[in-house]
Amino acid sequence: MSNLIEQRVEAARLGENPYVITRMPSGWLVIGDVQPLPGYCLLLADPVVESPNHLGEADRIQYSLDVLRIGDALLQVTGAYRINYMTLANLEPSLHTHIIPRFRDEPDEKRRAGAFQAYDWATARRFDPQVDGPFVESMRACLLAAGR
Repeated sequence: MSNLIEQRVEAARLGENPYVITRMPSGWLVIGDVQPLPGYCLLLADPVVESPNHLGEADRIQYSLDVLRIGDALLQVTGAYRINYMTLANLEPSLHTHIIPRFRDEPDEKRRAGAFQAYDWATARRFDPQVDGPFVESMRACLLAAGR
């Protein structure tokens, strides 16, 4: 049985993943299903592998560069002051990285904690194509201008 990451990558390949922002050289940039912080994204590796340790050197470098380029774009598009990067693959054992903008106007107790601890992801605002469409388009334009 495939896991959620594998399913989302397959849907992206077929043009059926509504969360896709753009194709990166190493995978798919998608907006998070929920938006506990505006601009929360993930990079889903394609081809799907279990971890970065299952990539060759050139693919490791490309994946890492893509993650950081997405972070650069998020800084520009969202006005965040910092980006948190998390590659876990515990629940969904396929390589993916959470890329989370952090903002100076977050309450201190939340801003100083990890986003997964500070925010209630179960009750966070769900992705909405109408609300999030301008962000998605801005990210595409920013990454295209950067020559990704």
